[in-house]
Order: sequence, then C-alpha cells, then structure tokens
Amino acid sequence: MNKETNDAKILALAGKGGVGKTSLAAVIVKLLVENFPDKKVLAIDADPAVGLSTALGVNVETTIDDIRKEVVATAEDGDTKSAIELLGEARYKIFDALVEQDGFSFIAVGRPEAAGCYCKINSYLKEVISILAGNYDYIVIDGEAGVEQINRRVMEKITHLLLVTDSSKKGTQVVQTIKKVADDLVMYDKVGVVANRLPDLSVKEYMDCGDIPVLSYIMSDSSLAEFDLKGENVFYLSNDATIVKGMREALVNMGILN
Repeated sequence: MNKETNDAKILALAGKGGVGKTSLAAVIVKLLVENFPDKKVLAIDADPAVGLSTALGVNVETTIDDIRKEVVATAEDGDTKSAIELLGEARYKIFDALVEQDGFSFIAVGRPEAAGCYCKINSYLKEVISILAGNYDYIVIDGEAGVEQINRRVMEKITHLLLVTDSSKKGTQVVQTIKKVADDLVMYDKVGVVANRLPDLSVKEYMDCGDIPVLSYIMSDSSLAEFDLKGENVFYLSNDATIVKGMREALVNMGILN
C-alpha cells in the first residue's frame, strides 16, 4: 500500500547559484541512507544542469522533461491516441525513468518547460511525481535558484525548506527573497538557512539572514573540492569531512536527525 505523501519528509534546497546546493543535497541523501537503512529515500534533481546525478554517481538516461516532450510531440503529430492513453503512457514512463541505487532512488526533472508547453501535461506529470513520492519516507529535492519551479514542476507541498547561502551579501539577500516568495507560493512546515563555503567563522557576525534561523555554518571543504573536480560520488566522502559534519548539524537542528 502506498504511503501518504503527508507522512513523508520532503526536503527542498534553494539559493543563488554557486553556493553548493547540489553537494549539500547529495550529502543529505548520504546521511539519510546511512542513518535510516530501513527507510525509502528518493532524490529528485529539479535543476536543469542535472548535477545531482554526478554527485550521487547516478547514470541518467531519461528525464521527466524527455517524457513530456515525447507526449507533446505525439499529440502535435496528430496521433490518433486519446489524451488519456498518452497520459497513461507518460505515467508508466516516469516509473521507468526512476533509477534504483543502493539505498535510494533517483529521478531527474530535466530542463524547464519551453514556451507554449502543454499545461495539462505538466500538471499531470507533477501529479505523477507526487504519487511516486508517496512510496517514500524521505524525498530530497535539489532545486534551481528559486522555489517557484519546485511548486510548479515537482510538488506543491514540502516539509523542510533549506535555503543555502555563502558569505556574500547577495547570497543572504537571495535567501531572504526566496523565503518571501515561498511564503506566498509554497506550503512548507520548517525553514532554515545553511551558510556554506565560508572562508572562516569570523564572517558569521557580518551575515544577515533576517529572521530565518541559521541551521549550520560550514567552512569551505578542500576534500569536497577534490571530489567535485574528479566527479566522484559523495558517498565516499568521510563522515569527518567538513561538509558532512555541517550538514548533519543542520539536519539535527531541523529535527530530521537526532
């Protein structure tokens, strides 16, 4: 029997580009898999760059956008199949696009919709993602800079919104802006900031994240930089690595880990 999506913990990461969202999302998946071996974890790559697949060592062959485009092309070619048949096929293809890994599952959303896309198809695919997510205990979404596309393309409801910034003023301004947008567009239960890639702890006193609680301060991590350079799976990162310890602290402060 499917689990209710309301029972699942849905963690979405957002922030300006270049602050390390994808690496943090991958580390979250690593920590969840290690701490909850009996739970089902789903990683959703909602960033068009599909960087989360590299960080998790996943080989992506099909994205949800590939499926959407195929359905649209079939409809535009005047295929005699009914809309119901096409959408039914799209649903099965989404399950086929799911990549099963050791300890977690993975699916990529792909590129943003093109202009003039079919809204009914997009809303249907989002509904299918929600049905799929209902089979999991933890869902980790690596998003683009904003949260609008998470709401529009992936899910209407998330439980934990993690806003990622670096030490720059622009980074802290962006997380505050995203929080305001999220308050209007996205249903969420908890929100917090992860301050990532800090040169040293002295910058803490200069960082203004408004009224959003800071979950952890994470220094720049040379071991992660080497992993990024080599395109290696973060599961091989030591649990003593700066980013892993920092992300664990954030998840403890959000009530995900003890």
